[in-house]
Amino acid sequence: MKKTLSLLLCLLLLLLTFAACNSKDSTDPWSNASYTKDTSFGEGSVKIECQVIVNDHSVTFTVNTDATYLDKALLEHKLIEGEDGDYGLYIKKVNGIEADYDKTQTYWGLSIGGEYAMTGISDIEVTEGAHYELTYTKG
Repeated sequence: MKKTLSLLLCLLLLLLTFAACNSKDSTDPWSNASYTKDTSFGEGSVKIECQVIVNDHSVTFTVNTDATYLDKALLEHKLIEGEDGDYGLYIKKVNGIEADYDKTQTYWGLSIGGEYAMTGISDIEVTEGAHYELTYTKG
């Protein structure tokens, strides 16, 4: 009886170990994304594009807005989340994907037309036809 019970426990442990080793990698940031395809939002008079880049994949949001600043244009459609700080909004999530420097040494880099932004998102005025990029960056 003891041999049978020991054998069963060993088999169970082996099965659990095998299952843990073969589990899907849940560290892919896109697994938490709200949108995985290009999408349009809003009815405003100014049209902008915001490309979200994570690893080798990206989506582009076309946003029609009446907001004056980029943070407000993206917040009104819940495309970004963050915390207000001394320098404006500190972006924590984009498209449902979290970048947390304290946990994963990642952050959201902001560019305008391919050039790294020299100010925060709260200070960037939206411009008709502008293309903004938010890039998931490892620090």
